[in-house]
Amino acid sequence: MSLILIHRTGAKDREKNPLGVLCVLCASAVKTLAAALLVAFPALAGESVLLATGFVLRADRHEVEGAKIRLYTNGRITEFPAALVAGIEADPQPLALPPAPASAGPSPKQLIERAAARYDLPAEFVHSVAKAESGFRTNAVSGKGAVGIMQLMPSTAEILGADPHDPQQNVEAGARYLRDLLLKYQDHPFQLRLALAAYNAGPGAVQRFRGVPPYRETVEYIEKVIRQYSQSRK
Repeated sequence: MSLILIHRTGAKDREKNPLGVLCVLCASAVKTLAAALLVAFPALAGESVLLATGFVLRADRHEVEGAKIRLYTNGRITEFPAALVAGIEADPQPLALPPAPASAGPSPKQLIERAAARYDLPAEFVHSVAKAESGFRTNAVSGKGAVGIMQLMPSTAEILGADPHDPQQNVEAGARYLRDLLLKYQDHPFQLRLALAAYNAGPGAVQRFRGVPPYRETVEYIEKVIRQYSQSRK
């Protein structure tokens, strides 16, 4: 820490220097000045100004001109006799701390694991659906308006009481919807295919065609999910 001495009064100095006498005799005035400066200047600055009375002020910088000293802080200037100052010390520079890393939330696959466990579904099955639906992309939006990892239609998400744009709610609602569809067709010999068909094309289409709708997209979707699910279980 560097120390810059401005003026220090001793016994001999006071005989020759009336300002030194002033520094001793006007201690109360100095205290008043120090109090005013402490109010005017914030505590965090670039220099510590030590007064002859023992008070310490802080400033961004200073200038000495003849018998006067000027303190600069936050655009303010205060001027007083340099004889009132015993010394000035440069404040240590604060260490620049690295920014705190943003706390990363759970990944799509972690969300799927939790949702699958909550709704008693094989995690591999929900993973296969999510991969076929969105490739695990949280910001995926289809041409028909399906949203998120599980590609929920806004109307379906509303029925399930979920915000489809929130990844956690999206996955939770998608897993719950799959569970409900599997229960709906649990007595059918092609339970899994019908549940996937209803997830892709809607239960109304499954009911209308009394089975898997003859839509190319739906048929390919079912085969893709079942193939991925089978491979993940090996």
